Amino acid sequence: MITADPILSVTDVSKEFDVSAPWLNRVLERKPRLFVKAVNDVSFSIPRGSCFSIVGESGCGKSTVARLVTGLYATTSGDIRFGAGAEGRPVRVQMIFQDPHSSLNPRWRVGDIIAEPIREMKLRAGEDKTQERVEDLLRTVGLAADDARKFPHEFSGGQRQRISIARALASEPELLVCDEPTSALDVSVQAQILNLMRQLQQELGLTYLFISHDLSVVRHMSDTIAVMYLGQIVEMAPADILFSAPRHPYSQLLLATIPDIHDPNRARALQTGEPPSPLNPPPGCTFNPRCPLADDRCRSDAPLLRTEGQSSVRCHAVEEGRADGTPAGKVL
Repeated sequence: MITADPILSVTDVSKEFDVSAPWLNRVLERKPRLFVKAVNDVSFSIPRGSCFSIVGESGCGKSTVARLVTGLYATTSGDIRFGAGAEGRPVRVQMIFQDPHSSLNPRWRVGDIIAEPIREMKLRAGEDKTQERVEDLLRTVGLAADDARKFPHEFSGGQRQRISIARALASEPELLVCDEPTSALDVSVQAQILNLMRQLQQELGLTYLFISHDLSVVRHMSDTIAVMYLGQIVEMAPADILFSAPRHPYSQLLLATIPDIHDPNRARALQTGEPPSPLNPPPGCTFNPRCPLADDRCRSDAPLLRTEGQSSVRCHAVEEGRADGTPAGKVL
């Protein structure tokens, strides 16, 4: 059940990484220190029980956002706040990683992998209760209780991701951060994992922060979708609105890449150019080198994220009505 109470609020969060050469090289070669801003003033909130998805090309900063939320990275600036968890305790957050092959300890049996958070957090009294919980979790994700005695290498990629989900559920979290959990899987297995995650959300009241580079993957999972480009959110809207009427040219580009079974040979405008280097982003709107609507203002002034109804868009063309005639919204 979705409630208005946010379980997570991210406000003006930025993250810089020092990518400078070693000190001696900088001295000898007279090179300056280099910083890359992977995330630049990102803000959003996630209502309880909903699925908030962040999509974008590789290197846009979406996985960095996931690691900031889970505390794997510290923010350079900005604020990340969580709502209250069950019984007034802090919200429990767990992460499902992209690669089910490397995220599971190959030397541990599956039962020990899933039982570790239960033991560490003392969520069950005694080993018998812990083993019962492990078996229940395996059955919950579609595996057999006897699989607890096996090692990760004895499972397929899809089964390993089910084990990762069971491990994440073992600590009884309210918020799951899913960093491209299906990208390493075959298409048919992707559908099984996504269906499982939707089922678990309904049964357990989970909230998802879902990271993906593929809009078609998150289409039926998401309540709200944020599109990121070069460290910034360029459009944010309810999923049905984003798919039916995308506003930002980059969102339109991403949607155009989704195959259409009803019109597989449809004509699509060819978009040229590569994403700029985050070490040297272009002035103005960072999408302007690839945007068909870019003008002199786009190449000199950075646009603000503006709300328009239920959507937020970062685009001068939309603000000025050059995209589709929609008037400008208010600045967030």
